[in-house]
Amino acid sequence: MKKTDCFKSYQLIGITVAAAIFMAGCASAPTIPAPTEQMALSRSAISSASSAGGSEYAPVQLKSAMDKMDSAEHAMGTKNYGLARQMAEEALVDAQLAAAAARAGKAQKAADALQQSDQVLKKELDRNANSPQ
Repeated sequence: MKKTDCFKSYQLIGITVAAAIFMAGCASAPTIPAPTEQMALSRSAISSASSAGGSEYAPVQLKSAMDKMDSAEHAMGTKNYGLARQMAEEALVDAQLAAAAARAGKAQKAADALQQSDQVLKKELDRNANSPQ
């Protein structure tokens, strides 16, 4: 075998090995699916939080959820599905927090109204009990 034939054989082996390594690297790279279900869940949670009174009782949490959802939408547009999923999950948590805070705020408002009504009723009863008949 000539030196040039040997060199060509080594060169061919090197190219084959490099191609095999490259193909193995490509095959092992995980493909992340688009988080369409997570995006829908997060959008729904934001809508629910808004309807529950999030803008009145939890504006910071609702704004955070909306901002994170915008980031998730942008990441989806650039096909950065890992970031899109993460931002959508964070948006979901913030929206759930906003909804819970809104429910708590409404409950507190109702409790305050009942307490005030109770005080008015007690004053009326005391006035009637102390008035001459």
